[in-house]
Amino acid sequence: MPVIVERRTPMTWLLTVLSEQNGLSHPDDFRIAFRRAAKALGDELDDPQIRYLDVHKKTISRWLKEQVRPQNLPRLVVARMFDRNIDELLSEARPGASSSGRVLTPERDDFGPELFDMRGAAQMAARRSMEFALSKEAGEVGETTMGLLQDQLKRIINNYHRLPLSSVLHDLVSTQDEVFRLLEGKRARPTQLKELNVMATLLTWFMAKASSDMGDPDSAMMQARTAGLCAKDAEHSGLIALVDGLKSLIAYWSDKPADALHYARHGAVAASNLRGTVAVWLSSLESRAAALMGDAEAARKASLLAIRQRERVVPDDLDALGGLLTFPEAKQLYYGVETEVLLRNGTAVTTFQAEEAVRAFSDASTDHWAFGDQAGAECNLALVRLYAGDFDGAADAMRPVLDLQPLMRNRGIVVSARRVRHALGTGGTRDAVVARDLRDEIEAYEPHRLALPR
Repeated sequence: MPVIVERRTPMTWLLTVLSEQNGLSHPDDFRIAFRRAAKALGDELDDPQIRYLDVHKKTISRWLKEQVRPQNLPRLVVARMFDRNIDELLSEARPGASSSGRVLTPERDDFGPELFDMRGAAQMAARRSMEFALSKEAGEVGETTMGLLQDQLKRIINNYHRLPLSSVLHDLVSTQDEVFRLLEGKRARPTQLKELNVMATLLTWFMAKASSDMGDPDSAMMQARTAGLCAKDAEHSGLIALVDGLKSLIAYWSDKPADALHYARHGAVAASNLRGTVAVWLSSLESRAAALMGDAEAARKASLLAIRQRERVVPDDLDALGGLLTFPEAKQLYYGVETEVLLRNGTAVTTFQAEEAVRAFSDASTDHWAFGDQAGAECNLALVRLYAGDFDGAADAMRPVLDLQPLMRNRGIVVSARRVRHALGTGGTRDAVVARDLRDEIEAYEPHRLALPR
């Protein structure tokens, strides 16, 4: 008679013990407490990324079963929940371990909502102050007006790729409207017109990106065409190329690869004499679009061109602005991997590069980090692992994407997740239990309103 050996966890984490003691052993209860702790910590640190942080119930279940450890920002929130060091929480619980300190259980709400209200009031007062200053210079475009608009633009550039769209959209809309109003009013001095047109181009560029992220490609392309007009009035070849790149991006995520290829190549003409990273971006966009069309030769030719262009890059004024206006090496790696993934190349080299791309976006404190690029890199890694028949590895790669709060699930992320779901429904993956579970979870992933609150 065979001997049945029961497998036991070698130790019990203090996190597991404290969760049970505080009524958080069910993932639903733990998730409520996690959200409260995230909001409290985000308010204390004035960090919207933490304030809106959420995790999926399956991830919490794996924490409580001691199968995986919390990573990155969730580690900070879990430590805040139990008022303990995270390493202590993930170490073996000593006999008699009990709860001490503050624990944000579902029944308690002691993180001080009045702090949030105070901050909201201060932000409203700041906007009112800006409106007052602009009205004081209503008869002319003064230095204060230009300085305020530049400050708003910088905040948008610095925050767009790091925060939910709902956190930046109001400022983006109002600032674009103010710049348009100044250009239409014809009160600006000739020396100010170029600067205002540059601002109008960038703000409209971001509005086009926002419309695309919300799943409205028609509005996005309308905004992009307007941005192109402003770029021509600004006589800025880098901005003209940047707008063509965005048109390519909009078409790519709208499943129009021929249009995406056309705009990327059109932009390359404007960028032919440029040394900034926008030229590298356009070649990388061309590579992805060609791969989406199934043209492996054109895709790899464009990818090699991007590599050669990187070698001669001299950062320009757009690169100095940062955010989505520059194209760092980490992002080029992510695009390169996506090109190979679209060509269904699951070699060991591609797997290594996919893992490197995920690592490149694993640290949210880096200048180049963007939640959309991180999610895209993770979806690509999942696809590469699926090509190799590694269902568990694919599920692990997708877990951070599936945990991403609905406010951050924009068009690009949802389309990337759909590609994984499609791959899970073909070949031998259809019958694997892990694959079926992952496919069902992705099917329920897309929010009713992309990148916006319910």
